[in-house]
Amino acid sequence: MNLLTVGISHHSAPVRVLERVAISGGDINKILDELVLREHIAEAFVISTCNRVEIYALAETFHGGLDDVTAVLSRHSGAEVSELADHLYVYYAGAAVEHLFSVSSGLDSMVVGEAQILGQLRQAYGTADERGTVGKTLHELAQQALRVGKRVHSETGIDNEGASVVSEALADAEIALDGLAGKNALLVGAGSMGGLTAAQLKRAGIGRIVIANRTAANGERLAESLRADGVDAGTADLSGLAEAIAAADLVVACTGAVGAVVTEDVVSAALTVRDDRPLLCCDLGLPRDIAAEVGDLPGVTVVDLASLQQRLSAKQGGNESDRAAEIVAEEVRGYLAAQRSAEVTPTVTALRKRAAEVVDSELLRLDSRLPDIDAPTREELSRTVRRVVDKLLHSPTVRVKQLASQPGGSGYADALRELFELDPQTAAVIGTPQAEENLPGGVTVAQALLRGRAEQDGEDR
Repeated sequence: MNLLTVGISHHSAPVRVLERVAISGGDINKILDELVLREHIAEAFVISTCNRVEIYALAETFHGGLDDVTAVLSRHSGAEVSELADHLYVYYAGAAVEHLFSVSSGLDSMVVGEAQILGQLRQAYGTADERGTVGKTLHELAQQALRVGKRVHSETGIDNEGASVVSEALADAEIALDGLAGKNALLVGAGSMGGLTAAQLKRAGIGRIVIANRTAANGERLAESLRADGVDAGTADLSGLAEAIAAADLVVACTGAVGAVVTEDVVSAALTVRDDRPLLCCDLGLPRDIAAEVGDLPGVTVVDLASLQQRLSAKQGGNESDRAAEIVAEEVRGYLAAQRSAEVTPTVTALRKRAAEVVDSELLRLDSRLPDIDAPTREELSRTVRRVVDKLLHSPTVRVKQLASQPGGSGYADALRELFELDPQTAAVIGTPQAEENLPGGVTVAQALLRGRAEQDGEDR
């Protein structure tokens, strides 16, 4: 068993493709259930954010797991695997561990260093844990990834500015509206991103925030918390969006709905009853919450994930990103070394058990040959023989664990089993991710599928 990651993100696909693969909260449980029912997948969790969808699975084989995961994504998106293949990327074994640690550290985010991904990873793991689709391996891996992310943020200045997709979108809005202080904002969606947006608007000195949410109670709860902080906040029904938009300078939509919530008709109706003030709309939903046609209306500017992706792609990481990458590399090496060392433990345990059985057998043989030995002498002989065996085994077993922790060290367990004729079933190898040079990582699914067909053709010949 090894870790397999199949994903699509702002790095590999335009927003129009991301929208097709986006997974709403209600669908994640279905996808988790479907994944673990597949032949080659034992455990799985799914990270789904506004700019990435990634499936982390414990797979029996690389190509079998890849086929299972891409089949699930294909069914969910309604697109053939061939349509998605050039945009999907795949990591396996050690490369998959490195990718997850980079993601948790914010190094792979649209806004490098953003800390929101830690909460998203924690939620992804929690959902899978409640669903029963993660076991020991992915539990330990997820906890380690969260720890690595926290370490990066505490030991580097990668998130000094507290940037996120929300803050970058609002930065664009502030420029377009000549500042947000005293302006009126309409927030469509009261989830985690809605709460983050509200907090950012409060810090920007927004004049009034109106919240429209599918579940009215959640919208009212967010409005109450804002009022408690001294912000003028109210709520509106989704059926009354036109009226709320007419009074707003800024509309931020982040609902996670499947289709557009803010339509061209609704915004057109709002424009007929408002003055010539410019209207800035920020669409942070995936799939999009604001219809694409809204951006063509007079006096309306739309900032969406596509425009943010284009602007932020030009930003390069600095010294803090380099330091974060060094920490990730160090943590990956440590994690994989520990996993390789753990893999030899069952073999060492089996060897010690075999030695104990031999000692017990020889002591019984001694009892039958020398039945008149008194009890104290017999006990001293037993202790002496066991001490000799323990001392003989101590250095080799400690050393083999050290050697096994190095890249390519899995052969030492095989050598022990062969030399001492240990039962492979007794010394079963633990199914944990390993780092092997010949394992695929960081390639597109299209490349991986081609490689798989080439390998199969070679086997057939």
